[in-house]
Amino acid sequence: MSGHQREQNASAALFERELELQAAEQAVQRLCGTATEGRPRLGGLLLYSGEAGLGKTALLTETRRMAVEAGKCTVLFARGSESAQPVPFHVVRQLLQPVLAPMSESDRKELLGGWYEIAGPALGIAPPVGPQDPVGVRDGIDWLVTQLATRQEPVVLMIDDAHWADAESLAWLSFFAVRLQETPLLAVIAYRPVELAENAPGFHELVTGRSSRPVELRALTPEAVNRLVHDSFPDQADAPFCREVWAVTGGNPYETVELVAKANDRGLKPVEESASLLRDLGATARGSGLVSRLERLGTAVTRFAWAAAVLGTEIQPSLAANLAGMGPAQAAECADKLRHARILTGAIDLEFVHPLIATAIYASIPPATRTAMHGQAAWSVTEAGLGPAAASRHLLEVHPDHDSELVEQLRVAAREHLAVGAPDAARRCLERALQEPPPEEERAAVLYELGCAALLTSPSTTVNHLKTALSLPQLTEELRVDATYRLSQAYAHNSQLREAAEVVKEQAERTPPGAGRMRLQAAHYLWQGIQVEEEDSQTRSRRIAELAERIRGRDNTERTLLALRGFDGMIRGEDAVQVVEHIERAFVDGRLAEGMGWTNTEWGFEVPSIIGITFAYTDRLDHAEELFKDAVRAFEISGWSGGHLAFAHDFLGLVHRRRGELDEAEALLREGLRLGKRLGPGLPIHWDGACLLIDTLLARGRVDEARAFAEENGFQAPYTPAIVLPDAACLAGRLLLAQGRRKEAVTELEAAGRRLDERGRNNTVWAPWALDLAVAVKDEEPERARALADKAVRNAARFGTDTAIGDALRRAALVAEPDEALVKLGQAVVHLRRSPCKYEFAAALVAHGSALLRADRPVEATERLREGLEVAQQCAADGLVATARADLASALCEGAEPAGDAVH
Repeated sequence: MSGHQREQNASAALFERELELQAAEQAVQRLCGTATEGRPRLGGLLLYSGEAGLGKTALLTETRRMAVEAGKCTVLFARGSESAQPVPFHVVRQLLQPVLAPMSESDRKELLGGWYEIAGPALGIAPPVGPQDPVGVRDGIDWLVTQLATRQEPVVLMIDDAHWADAESLAWLSFFAVRLQETPLLAVIAYRPVELAENAPGFHELVTGRSSRPVELRALTPEAVNRLVHDSFPDQADAPFCREVWAVTGGNPYETVELVAKANDRGLKPVEESASLLRDLGATARGSGLVSRLERLGTAVTRFAWAAAVLGTEIQPSLAANLAGMGPAQAAECADKLRHARILTGAIDLEFVHPLIATAIYASIPPATRTAMHGQAAWSVTEAGLGPAAASRHLLEVHPDHDSELVEQLRVAAREHLAVGAPDAARRCLERALQEPPPEEERAAVLYELGCAALLTSPSTTVNHLKTALSLPQLTEELRVDATYRLSQAYAHNSQLREAAEVVKEQAERTPPGAGRMRLQAAHYLWQGIQVEEEDSQTRSRRIAELAERIRGRDNTERTLLALRGFDGMIRGEDAVQVVEHIERAFVDGRLAEGMGWTNTEWGFEVPSIIGITFAYTDRLDHAEELFKDAVRAFEISGWSGGHLAFAHDFLGLVHRRRGELDEAEALLREGLRLGKRLGPGLPIHWDGACLLIDTLLARGRVDEARAFAEENGFQAPYTPAIVLPDAACLAGRLLLAQGRRKEAVTELEAAGRRLDERGRNNTVWAPWALDLAVAVKDEEPERARALADKAVRNAARFGTDTAIGDALRRAALVAEPDEALVKLGQAVVHLRRSPCKYEFAAALVAHGSALLRADRPVEATERLREGLEVAQQCAADGLVATARADLASALCEGAEPAGDAVH
């Protein structure tokens, strides 16, 4: 295409685009113009929506010119491609590789920091080191783009034909878009609305949501087409000819320019007599007419165009020549003819003048020929050293033919996709490998790999593939055990705990004695033990207790069983000293054994999680904090930014909640919930975070906020089938009680109590249902209230931690006679002073001070209330602070000497 023709195309595309250009100018001015005026640069999102040929590309080009003229900007550009859509991170690499390529490796490492090994493989600048979490990869790309935007000049990020962008790039863009307002980065995106990718729901929501208002492009009016025609035929075109140009093209700028150019090429006079020829001439710009025009250029040129269409975007002439079966000289001649015909453009790398042309030519290739060319393209790409992952998009198009070599190539490509954080791309390769099909002896292994690839993104898909793999006899014993464990994990992640327990039990029974069988037995105890509605839990607890007595922690299976024994004992409220002994036997030299760390794949993160949780509820908060901080570090280093990191934040929030550092707990829990929400709604991760946050808000005295959060997040029956922290039904009862909904609270707490009692789960710190129920019924059933409280105190004494005993005594005092209440509260203060749980200590101090005040002992009350106020302030327990201040003011009014600003 000549320079004049390009200018003509651009000019046509910008006709009647004043409003669109104004939107671009304003966005660029906010980004580039404010810095010179001393105000911060403001980024944002600018969307251009319209059908093919309406001038979206020209608007992006003009926006780029504006940015360059307005101020020094880094412009990142990429274009989606229909043929390259299956290639993960294709658009992201187009955007960022031009910036990264000139840098030295050390500069790239400095720029990416800890994200280098996580996001580097997806960006094509670092070798893969193993499977990556997709969320972690997206976070790494976020970091890089943010660094580019804040370290240097502002950034303008442009994506054309975003409807054809790969799903991984669109997923990143959708998540990053929410931060555009706080980053000096302007994202300008053009797309066809009717062709939005179905596999990118986040992007679909981004461009159709309320927060985004796309600039919609319309066809040109007859007046604009008239001006275009007159620009090409000065003082010659008559009105009927111009009207027919508009009628043939429908005002599409691209088709208008093409039609006028062809009329010029044919030497047509722009008068009414020529108007009847325009419709046939216009047909050659698209569909079958375009194909006929291509065929008239000759067989060799047609085959070269086919090869270019199969290769897609950024077409290397050497690859196209190889695919077309011709030498360099002939390929260069064909490329020249295609340029002259306005089909291809470019010199070093070729591209189609318009995506409509590429689509039409690709569709015109005979199916058998197209399939064969994809096979040849895969071979050519591999020979060029671009790797199996790059070749896989072509392999996906080859007809199944029992080719074991192709199966192996697809399996290798799947591993490469997993290594860049693209499990969906890996899944497509393995599904295609199954269609080949693989040799019978490899089918089970491919199914196993397919199930593992989908574990993080689609637990239900994982279940189907792994169940099929387990039904095949060709699966090796080692893979069968691992497939079973992963299948149980998939069930658990899908909230199907009963199925998780059943599948490992079934497979354990058919596994010969040894490490594999013990691993499955341990998994069975794990999934059973964390079920809320576990059947025959007493028998399971007895069996694991008997087993734990016979093992010494010699390997990771035995260590896992010891950890499970400790967790079960904690939930049941057994002697905390013995509980901790079991947990410590699961360690090696005081630390998690090799192979049982947070990112291990053999056991998963569940085992270290239950160890840390057990420490948190047995007053070993320092040990729990160390473990969960290790979890955050391990997940961040490995790029596991999804559910794993969300759980780690929740568990750290649990530690701070137990310690009484309520503001720190709230911040961690909200971050955990934010991370968890990125994975989608309704997942098990949301329950732990939600329960802990509601519990923390209640401790802070923010009842209305806790209620609102519970309603917004669907915290209601039926609750999750997994044990959460604290128990969900008990927490729901306490929330109702705090709102004054006593009858509803009684119903909820009684049901929770029956369920927990039947299963022998008597930990009063994790599930204090009896103490809350006692308060709820004390006015109508005082004797029952005292019986419930006394039972809870006995259970707490059996558990034996100062926190459990002290807090049970404090709560029991709420339903006791005044004199007895004073005694219980005094004992509670003694126990809780030794406890690491400062909120419970503050609550006991304030309750004791208030009771002393009611007993007309203002001096002693003042002492307790002052101390309680100080500790409550340290805990950020706002409601408790208000109570302490009010009672302290009353105590001082009754004769105690004031001391400083204790009341203020």
